[in-house]
Amino acid sequence: MTALTPTLPNHLLVAPVLLPLATAALMLLLGEGRRGLKAAFNLLSTCAGLAIAIYLLMDVARRDAAAAFGVYLPGNWPVPFGIVLVADHLSALMAVLTGCVGLAALLFALARWQHAGAYFHVLFQLQLMGLYGAFLTADLFNLFVFFEVLLAASYGLLLHGGGGERVRAGLHYIAINLVASLLFLIGVAVLYGVTGTLNMADIAQKLPAVPASDRGLLHAGAAILAIAFLAKAGLWPLNFWLPQAYAAASAPAAAVFAILTKVGVYAVLRLWTLCFPADAGASAGFGGEVLVWGGIVTLAFGALGMLASQQLARLAGYSVIASSGTLVATIGFAAPALSGGALFYLASSTLAGCAMFLLVELLERARQVEVGPQHIDDGQHALPAFLDAEPPIGTNLDDNEEALTGRAIPAALAFLGVAFTVCALVTAGLPPLSGFIAKLAMLTALLELHTPAAWVLFGLLILSGLCAAIALMRVGVRHFWTAQDRPPPRLRVIETLPIAGLLAAAVALVLQGEAVLAYARATAQSLQAPHLYIDAVMGARPVAGDTGGAP
Repeated sequence: MTALTPTLPNHLLVAPVLLPLATAALMLLLGEGRRGLKAAFNLLSTCAGLAIAIYLLMDVARRDAAAAFGVYLPGNWPVPFGIVLVADHLSALMAVLTGCVGLAALLFALARWQHAGAYFHVLFQLQLMGLYGAFLTADLFNLFVFFEVLLAASYGLLLHGGGGERVRAGLHYIAINLVASLLFLIGVAVLYGVTGTLNMADIAQKLPAVPASDRGLLHAGAAILAIAFLAKAGLWPLNFWLPQAYAAASAPAAAVFAILTKVGVYAVLRLWTLCFPADAGASAGFGGEVLVWGGIVTLAFGALGMLASQQLARLAGYSVIASSGTLVATIGFAAPALSGGALFYLASSTLAGCAMFLLVELLERARQVEVGPQHIDDGQHALPAFLDAEPPIGTNLDDNEEALTGRAIPAALAFLGVAFTVCALVTAGLPPLSGFIAKLAMLTALLELHTPAAWVLFGLLILSGLCAAIALMRVGVRHFWTAQDRPPPRLRVIETLPIAGLLAAAVALVLQGEAVLAYARATAQSLQAPHLYIDAVMGARPVAGDTGGAP
């Protein structure tokens, strides 16, 4: 029942979709209790999904561009009539990011958030199923199905924990996504009416043959579909809901949401490069200018939002908007060198955004620690900090007349400080971490384009990094350089482990920068050669002797 390239194990490509589905069903059978057993199943399934995604990425990376496609026909129906799953450079990268974000969010939730609702683990697995399915499917209708699965799960995760603020933000979030889903369905229907197919490779193959009389309808359907994707990606002005919703969500839910906007970006990147390449005739580059300038405006909006934010959670939300704007703008240029740097940036910003949302709760908890009883000066000593005598001559004193020398930084505070600093450097794109490498690659590519839009994006990338650095520095001062009389926060190891892992992955992107950039550039080259994807999908054949569901 498969049609796979010979190097991929049988049925492995469908595992990231079926595994979380089976895990969610099993946990539903366990009822509302047994949270410990559910947590064990959830963790095991999430780790297995990440391992499979890493294997798929390694398998794709070691092959040349023409053979770097794994195609799977679950029902053994011939293309384009049946469901098709495809693993290539881009989908494998997104699957690995999904697994990393999912594992980090789950580990953090095991400390306390899993107890805030009966069905957290079920919703979490359904969220992963929708994400993996959206990145691996090669069919527009199934993309819609997986979109709805991940959105339905995200509604529950956003409301997880209750509270008026979450309910208000959740209603806005649900409303905008329902409208986007309706537009998605309308766009799919229009494209099906014009092309007679929903398989993405088949659509791309048939577009040049669309008669001129139907070309306007084709473009209208593509534009409606793009609005749905860009609303989910957080493009301005369709992103008014995002900062409030992400700030209101619980820490693990917000961490998973860091990759939800990338689903919209992925869909635009996949369909735009596949259906409107340079050789698409009258439809070549359709909507490219809208993507470029829409992304630029979104990047500016995100940068200004970070500067205006007084809460770290809202600042993190605006940083997600800025990253989405950067990615959407680079898509419209259709330049492989620029796209390669943007894909490196996609991986770096996703890891940093996830870590930032997890850090929000820990930093806010540190600010809310109650201060213990204060020492009262009884007038018997010159300084309240020294109970026996005057401080030695030459001792450095702080504002409370306490000795600065020899004072150890609590381990929890040291961890938060280092983690926040690393996260801020990656988010702002400052050296020597992965955000800087990604921005440097994009800036270098923009210098070679010599267009007004390229120069605008070039300057805005630098200014947005400066805005992010100022905003994050201001937050750091407020959290670490004020209120020093607070006792250090108490952190659980299971809360610090996922943050450390995400930031370690960001550091690994630097240490393996050459290999990661090579993979990102190979991905960009593959996207700019859509015939490779079309040939791989349309060339897949059902397994002989196994009719499956085919007539």
